[in-house]
Amino acid sequence: MIVGLALAGLLATTSMQVAAASRQGGDPAVVSTDNGPVRGTVADDHRSFQGIPYAAPPTGERRWRSPQPAARWSGVRDATEPGSSCPQNQGFLPDDRGSIDEDCLFLNVTTPPRPAGPRPVMVFMHGDGFANGSSRPYGARPLAIGGDVVVVTVNYRINVFGFLAHPDLPGSGNFGIEDQQAALRWVQRNVAAFGGDSRNVTVFGESAGATSTCAHLLSPGSAGLFHRAIIQSGACTMRRTYLNDWGFQPSHDAERRGRALAEQHGCTDAATLATCLRGKTVAQLLDMPDGGFGFGPVHGDNSVLPRDPEQALKSGRFNQVPVMHGTTRDEHRTFTAGLELMLGRVLQPGDYPKEIHANFGTDAHRVLAEYPLGGQNPSIALSKVATDSSWGCQALFTDRLFARYVPTYAFEFADRNAPWFAGVDRPSFPTGAFHGGELQYLFDGAYGTGALTADQRRLSDRMVRYWSGFARNGHPNNPGMPWWPRFHRTSEPVLSLNTGAGGIRPVDFDREHRCQFWREVGQD
Repeated sequence: MIVGLALAGLLATTSMQVAAASRQGGDPAVVSTDNGPVRGTVADDHRSFQGIPYAAPPTGERRWRSPQPAARWSGVRDATEPGSSCPQNQGFLPDDRGSIDEDCLFLNVTTPPRPAGPRPVMVFMHGDGFANGSSRPYGARPLAIGGDVVVVTVNYRINVFGFLAHPDLPGSGNFGIEDQQAALRWVQRNVAAFGGDSRNVTVFGESAGATSTCAHLLSPGSAGLFHRAIIQSGACTMRRTYLNDWGFQPSHDAERRGRALAEQHGCTDAATLATCLRGKTVAQLLDMPDGGFGFGPVHGDNSVLPRDPEQALKSGRFNQVPVMHGTTRDEHRTFTAGLELMLGRVLQPGDYPKEIHANFGTDAHRVLAEYPLGGQNPSIALSKVATDSSWGCQALFTDRLFARYVPTYAFEFADRNAPWFAGVDRPSFPTGAFHGGELQYLFDGAYGTGALTADQRRLSDRMVRYWSGFARNGHPNNPGMPWWPRFHRTSEPVLSLNTGAGGIRPVDFDREHRCQFWREVGQD
């Protein structure tokens, strides 16, 4: 406790010193950080500072090591363009650009136009399955302006570079989470210079970014670095999904994969394993049959995530802060669309029972009885089963655990007309309120194609106010907005976020996703 208080005091002192240094100049485009000044872009309605290094490049001997401090620079560093994405193969989405650049530990800061403060701070961790992604697609202007907050978006190491676990690679398994913690410490030291309040930081993320947010709730090393958490489409307890390869992984499973990867590259001797792997090129390491999927935060035999996530939440052994947590109504339609793309054909009625049997084994007959295909589109039917079992009911289970200990606010994004991903072929079925569909309502340029309708813009404005209100106050409610009740285990209200009159309202989430059935078959 004394060490924690001393660290908090040191960070606060450093933050005030940086802020004071920043105020000495009169140019709102220039801000002083503890590594040197940066020059960003000043628009009429916001300021943007991009590509700021928060840690040293994890190259050479720093590959598969904890992040190290960034070097100071002389002069004013240009901060008008985002930094490089971390190494990855080309992904499902056009913005998931392939990269072989390991010098990628950058963050971006977006603020309202006037360098006033202190404002609440929102730190966003991107998704994409820990295989792809970067901070690049997430234009934070809507949140910064509409919510009057400071927004930080972060790159972090992903796939084999961020989450390789091997018993002969000391400290391995969670370097991507450690990167995020380094970014959160950077925020504590520097955000006051941008007009942010280091004592009011919200961590939030979607998909793998939601899993990352869960990791910070669970990690002892994240304690005190944030004060609220928003989890979008990535329940902390995701015990079963069709794509259960980017959630939390026990150390023995992660190390089994790490050994196989090292053997693939001829690195088998314990004494030389680290040197052998560091001698491989980025391209060699990215040459994986699954494209880099299958990695994620590792819990168990390590100091970053020492406890099983579900057991930690059940016992209250996590960083207890207010939580906002939710899903989309049709989560799995995104992944079924990916399945069609992978197969190169539309799913046929005969594919439906095969998929159910492949994924539910001895429970398949019960699932087929509860979810008969009938005359439905098989892709819609399959998506419904996966959405309910793997997303909705897991989210509700997680909400119940959180609500035992902390203020909890549950939501479901439900706009079934959300614009589909730009540059990705539409599947053979309506995409609905798909996984990732809510991001374009919070960020500029977040994957959506075309403009939002007037009704969708109104929903976007309300979501921005809910998200930023939660960051400001620890609850999402604002004057003139539909009331968002706190989740209690007795009433369990989940707020549906949809367009139109009455589109924002509590729903019976348990019934909507047939969670009683999934509890009976042991999937919840």
